[in-house]
Formats: sequence, structure tokens, C-alpha cells
Amino acid sequence: MEPMADEANATAPVQHTPDRPWMMRTYSGHSTAKASNELYRTNLAKGQTGLSVAFDLPTQTGYDPDAPEARGEVGKVGVPVAHLGHMRQLLDGIPPGEMNTSMTINATAAWLLGLYVANAREQGVPTEALRGTTQNDIVKEYLSRGTYIYPPLPSRRLIVDMVAFCSEHIPKWNPMNVCSYHLQEAGATPVQEIAYSLATALDVLDAVRESGQVPEDRFPAVVASISFFVNAGIRFVEENAKMRAFTELWDRLTLERYGVTDPKARRFRYGVQVNSLGLTEAQPENNVQRIVLEALGVTLSKSARARSIQLPAWNEALGLPRPWDQQWSLRIQQVLAFETDLLEHEDLFEGSKVMERLTADLVEGAQAELDDVLALGGAFEAIEELKGRLVTSHTERMRRLESGDLKVVGVNCFTETADSPLNSADNILQVDPAVQRQMIDDVRAWRDERDAGAVGRALDELRRVAEDGTNLMPATIALAEAGGTTGEWAGALREVFGEYRAPTGVAAAANQAGTNDGLRSVAERVQAMPGGPPRFLVAKPGLDGHSNGAEQIAVAGRDAGMEVIYQGIRLTPEQIAAVARDEDVDVIGLSILSGSHLELVPAVLEQLRAAEVDAPLTVGGIIPEGDRAKLLELGVSAVYTPKDFELGHLMAEIADLAEAHRGR
Repeated sequence: MEPMADEANATAPVQHTPDRPWMMRTYSGHSTAKASNELYRTNLAKGQTGLSVAFDLPTQTGYDPDAPEARGEVGKVGVPVAHLGHMRQLLDGIPPGEMNTSMTINATAAWLLGLYVANAREQGVPTEALRGTTQNDIVKEYLSRGTYIYPPLPSRRLIVDMVAFCSEHIPKWNPMNVCSYHLQEAGATPVQEIAYSLATALDVLDAVRESGQVPEDRFPAVVASISFFVNAGIRFVEENAKMRAFTELWDRLTLERYGVTDPKARRFRYGVQVNSLGLTEAQPENNVQRIVLEALGVTLSKSARARSIQLPAWNEALGLPRPWDQQWSLRIQQVLAFETDLLEHEDLFEGSKVMERLTADLVEGAQAELDDVLALGGAFEAIEELKGRLVTSHTERMRRLESGDLKVVGVNCFTETADSPLNSADNILQVDPAVQRQMIDDVRAWRDERDAGAVGRALDELRRVAEDGTNLMPATIALAEAGGTTGEWAGALREVFGEYRAPTGVAAAANQAGTNDGLRSVAERVQAMPGGPPRFLVAKPGLDGHSNGAEQIAVAGRDAGMEVIYQGIRLTPEQIAAVARDEDVDVIGLSILSGSHLELVPAVLEQLRAAEVDAPLTVGGIIPEGDRAKLLELGVSAVYTPKDFELGHLMAEIADLAEAHRGR
């Protein structure tokens, strides 16, 4: 997600040769800090050149493993880090002064950086030696990924304080990695992806300048410290043009808006993860060629080449990849970098009329969209509007997929297939359910053994500076050193800042049934249903914030004439049951993409029974085939996965369930 270690803050031009390619990473972390450390050291021994740390959902959303909200989520989509002891284990044998570490963390980014600094200080490593990146882009969490905690303005303040602190004390660290990746996953067009991410960067830089925490002579270095993390999709010519447009616009904006005269400081520095939205559960072996083509989209163009690349694994549409799957993705990068000649030449698209025209069109469109966002008050003020636009864009994409206008091999065309030798029951990583119990015992033992008085004083100081506007980083680091936990840090700030529920964007995208024969047919049917249209509850239990699928189901339900109740992400089983009872719903649809379905679905069913709700329950998400039968045995009426993309057919089945329920 950031440049090579000696290129932090764009201090030197990049010379890409076969002996010195982009930084190679695999995004990884699971189960426990100790298990993840073993994985990191293995990957580094195989040729990976930097760390990219994935944290579990409780860590991302500010909960300790023993919090009720963390039930079923511990260690599932990343590594749990609840205290300094976990950071020690995570980086054991990996010298912090020599490693370039990327941490994909947002709402709790200040806390994880605090733990990272505390661990380095214990080893006598000065903060000035630390290199790496914290993603720290909360806007895209509101818009697409969902791991936010606090309202927009307090969240922006956390980012500003980190930027200012790093400017003075950790100058080689990239404090913010503006992430357009998830915007594309949520349906953003290239124009929207460029405009919304640039708007986020400008909003934060404006706030840093207005805070007065950074002297004027150091502000160009702050501009240079902002890096980006983008998505490379399958339309690889368009993706090349998108990166050229990004580069051109960022150079112009940093010169005109901030007066940065050094071209190196205006360089658009970005890392990339190639598109996961395009990875398919059907015929997943096709994902390998997709990954290769998408990687080419951000490496062939020397003038706008990625500084860091991480590739997903072929089976990520099925579940968590195994170490072997991650190795395969790393080897793809190594073959491109060391066996091919794509790094030996000047820019291959220089002078291309097609590329120049497409880039110019994207620059013009993105600038207009950016101007519109700035006129709305900037990215932090325009969240509800931007969310609605993204859900609408994603709805249009889903309609094109269902109609066949957008072709995806193995999904809606060329679906005939021979048996694959890659398909087996163990083709994804399974996290031992005992990990959660282990981590609960761990965090409780940690609390028992620390100096509780020191932690209490550190928490009081954190609350004080949160209230009076002082930079939050020194108090955060002090709490980490005293032995505070993730949940305690986040909880103290919840007391001061409050919590936030982001807009769903569903209302902006509804009423498009006229574009889909299947939805229109269901709408005609349900309007004549005795008792009126079905009441369909769409709910996301647990901490999983990937709401794109749930939003599209909610939009399709409304377009199919149903009365849809959708209240966004992170509902408890108790809340879901209460809504189902109070709204007298006919069908309940749960969306779970974090792998926690075997823990959360039984909890929801238990609460539904307690509330005397007998509406049929359906479950959708990333669900391994072997778990389907288990869910059906529990009493689930239907299980849907990404291959069930025909929304008209799916809504017809929901209508069948509603009709049968009313018939009882």
C-alpha cells in the first residue's frame, strides 16, 4: 500500500528494473498474532518484500475479543490485536526499524499505530526509523466497507492528529492511504473512484492545514506523505487510463491548491489490490487469469505504475485463502517482475491516441465530479449523497449482469464446465472455533496482570485530550504502553465522540423494476397478494460491514414491490428479532460475508424463537458449500451465495416463502 522502503514520502524517483520491481505483498492475518507471525515470516522467506496486515473485525471496530459484539468474529477475516502483547507476538523476529509495514486499519488506526510505536520503543527503535502505512481512510468506510465507529468530524480529527504527529515524529510513515479500492467494489465508475478519493484527500489536507499543527514549511512534506490504494479491474485498458488520470489530476491539484513546487512531492504514489468484486465463486479457476490481467493494468504504464501490489488469491470468493493460495498470488507477481520484460522499457503507451483520448475523458469527467463534491462541502459533508450515487451505480451494474449485457465467464456465459481438480472440501482456510475462547482468556489474563491504576490514569488522559482538542497520539501511545486494550481505547473515545450509523443509500437506487422483467413480474404478483405486499427484513448481524450485497437485495426487494425493512450494518441478534417481531415481517434475509454464519445464524434463530417470530429465515454471503447443509439443518429456509446473481429469480423465491408463511 506504500512505496518501497527508501521511497517513503516520495523522496526519490522510482527506477523500475527487473532487479528492483514494485513492493510485493499478500494481505494476510488470521486466528492469532502468533499464527499470523508464522505466516508473515514464511511469506517473507518466499520473497515477499513487505508486510500487509489484515486485522479481524473486532479490532477494526474497536472491541476486545470478550465483548458481546465480537461474538463469532474473532480471528475470522484477520488477526486480533487487543493489546501490546499481541503486537509483540505479531512482529516477533521482524525488526520494526527494517520492515515496511502496511496496516489496513481505519477507525482504530491511531490505536494500532500507537501499539506499533510502543513495540518499537521497547526494542530501542526510534520512531524516526519506522516505515509503513496506515490506511486511515474513514470516508470509504462510511461509503462502502462499514468499519467506522465515530461520526465524520471526530473521525477526521483522528486522521488529522495522526498526520500532524507523523509529520513531526514518524516522517517516513504514510499516515493516510486514501482507498478507492472499496469504492469500485461498491459500484463506483472510474470517474467516481477518482473524484471521491481525491475529494477525501483534499478534505483531510485542508483540515490539517487549518488545524495549525503543521508549520507551513513542512506542509509540502505532509502532502507528499499522502498515498493512495486503488482497485485494478478487468477492463485493463481503462484501468491504465484511470491511473494516468489519477496521476495527472493529483499533480495539478497539489500544485494549484497547496503550492507544492517539487514535482517529486506531487507524485501520485499508490499501491494496488486487483479487483475482488470480479472474482467468481463459479469456476473459480478463472480467477487466476483475471488476477494476471488486472495486475498488468497497473504495471504496463511506467508513468503511472503502482509502487506496491498485493494480489488476492484465486479462491477468495469461496472463503479465506490458505498459505499455498497466497503463495500462488505472490508467484504471479514474481513471474511478471523477474521473468517478463515489462519493466525493461519506457512507457509502452506513450503516444497512444487511444490511451490519450481515454485518459483525457476520465480527467474531464473526474474533475467535474470532484467539483460537484467540493460544492457539496467536501467528502465528509457529502457522505449521504455519495453513498446514494454508489448504490445506484452498483444497481446498474447488477442489472447489466442479470440481463447479460455485462458478461462474466462462468457466471452468466460459458457456464458449462469440466470437474476441476482444484475443487475440494479443504480449498479454503478454516479458522478453529476454539480461537475465540483462547483470545477471550488471553485478554482477561492480560487485564489481570497489568497495572490497573496506570491504565486508568492513561484512559483519563485520553478522554481529557479528546475533549479539549489536544493531539490524541501521545495519549494513545501512553495508553498502549500502560497496557490498555483496543476496546478500552475505542470505548473512551465513544464516550466523548459518540457513535455513528452511516446512510444505506438504498432509497436513492430503488424503483428500477422497469429495467428488469423478472422484478417487474414479481412486483405484479405481490401487489395482488392477500394482505398486501410481503414485508421483507434484510439484516446484517455481527461486525461485517461489507453491505454491497445486502443493499442490492434491499433495492431489488423494493423494485419487486415488497415492503423492505433495512437498517444498515452491525445489528445484534436481539435487535434483528425485535425488528422482525415489531414489523410483523413475512421473510427475513441475513447477509454475512465474514465467515461467522455458523455462530451468528444460530444466535439469530434463538432470539427469533424467544420473540415468537416464525417468519422463514434465508441467509446469503460467502458460505462454503459444506456449510449449506448445516444451515438448512438449523432451520434456515434458503442459502444464497454470489453465484445467485439473478435477482428476479431470487425475489420470486422470497415471494414464495412469504406466501407460504401467510398461508400458515
